[in-house]
Amino acid sequence: MGSVGACWDNAVVERFFGSLKHDWIFKVAQPTRDHMKQNVAGYIRYYNNDRLHTANCEMSPAKYEMSQIEVSGLT
Repeated sequence: MGSVGACWDNAVVERFFGSLKHDWIFKVAQPTRDHMKQNVAGYIRYYNNDRLHTANCEMSPAKYEMSQIEVSGLT
């Protein structure tokens, strides 16, 4: 763990919120709070199930996790 406020301690979360802002929030109109909640929930589903990640061999997090489970023999 680094010092207080060190971004490297929560790099995964920082990356997610950076992607959320860049890919979604600034490109989609957010007229109401409920609309924003639905959009964020939709983005979370997209990010985990569809969005390809270079750190995961160009697989979505869900697909990468399943591939690791299959390789480990824990299925």
